[in-house]
Amino acid sequence: MQKGFNKLTEGIAWLQIVASPTLIGVVLGILAGLAGNGGLGIVIGVTGLIIGVLWATRVSKKEGAVRFISRAMATPELDGEESDIQKKSIENNTAEK
Repeated sequence: MQKGFNKLTEGIAWLQIVASPTLIGVVLGILAGLAGNGGLGIVIGVTGLIIGVLWATRVSKKEGAVRFISRAMATPELDGEESDIQKKSIENNTAEK
């Protein structure tokens, strides 16, 4: 049961990674199609899909898709942890006073 759940969540995260470059490719493809070059639009859309699949597969093998997505969606500001930018800002403000 646990193994199936892990595979399911990994698959959903993999699809989320694939969706990002695919969506960009489709939008650019639609714009190219509206500009009168439908063939180029299809090529751009398919290229976005291919890039998404390759990227998601590489991320899955390297660190795991769920870990990648969870890091991308993390909000350290809400968790109470200070980001590097916030720490530098605080250090700069105290140094100026």
